[in-house]
Amino acid sequence: MKCRFFREEEVASLLDMATAIEVVEQSFQQLGTGGAENVPRHRARAPGFVLHGMHASAEYLGTAGWKMYSTTRIGARFHVGIYDIDSGQLVAIIEADRLGQIRTAASTAVGVRYLAKKPTTQLGLFGTGWQAEAQLEALAAELPLSQVFIYSRDQVKRESFAERMSQRLSVEIVPVHDPREAVEDLPLVVTATTSKHPVFDGNLLAEGALVCAIGANWAFKRELDVVSIRRADNWVCDSIQACRGEAGDYLLAEEEGYFDWDRAVSLSDVIAGNVIGRNNADSIVIYKTVGLAIQDVALGTAFLKLAEGQPELGVELPF
Repeated sequence: MKCRFFREEEVASLLDMATAIEVVEQSFQQLGTGGAENVPRHRARAPGFVLHGMHASAEYLGTAGWKMYSTTRIGARFHVGIYDIDSGQLVAIIEADRLGQIRTAASTAVGVRYLAKKPTTQLGLFGTGWQAEAQLEALAAELPLSQVFIYSRDQVKRESFAERMSQRLSVEIVPVHDPREAVEDLPLVVTATTSKHPVFDGNLLAEGALVCAIGANWAFKRELDVVSIRRADNWVCDSIQACRGEAGDYLLAEEEGYFDWDRAVSLSDVIAGNVIGRNNADSIVIYKTVGLAIQDVALGTAFLKLAEGQPELGVELPF
């Protein structure tokens, strides 16, 4: 058994969002029932450089692996490594920018599947970057969307995003000039920004709203204000252990006396039926994600299965 290296374009050619959503849902199920183990992200720093690392084992798939990525002023470089559990052999190294983008969006779609009121046809979206694109792609695959309200501080970017994504997804996307219009009276609000500070006033949230916050994965950053946290009835994490290390939305609210970790639950336990993710139709629910290596490993394994029998894909490495 040899190790193969796969490029971004090969990943993009085989993985689609529908596949990613089902793979990520299964990974959550297995976390909840003991078929997988996830180790949260750790970071090593040097001036102008951060190396981010996380790993997981997927017994149910027969694989384990890691995700490593570097961030500098130039940008980020992502890689996932997959091991065969039985032999201990490293079987693949995969460029993982697109893989990480769609697994993050798929996590939101799975959260919506279990936590949102049904049917959900409208949503508010904060952010116009590459992750916001994937979030909208995943939610359009999961929900019968008819209308999306998009906000970012840059008018040109939000208008361009709305035009581009409405054509791609055949959904009405309305760029709005006031954050209020992407929150008020809406059943679903998604934040996918790089902001260090809250992006909307939690007083605007409708009863029964689900908020999916995916942008802040550092302890000093938050997209949600303490009002949003205080008004919520349910606080759900992709992983409590991971969120306790870097979910600034919760950590900063805890410092200010508005959040208690004893009240948080993991989505894996919601899916496994161990805990409740939504009390009732009027409950405001927060779903906070910081990203889990088990999703990268599971999706990387799914990619390798799709690549089987296509020897033209990948390059064999000398080990």
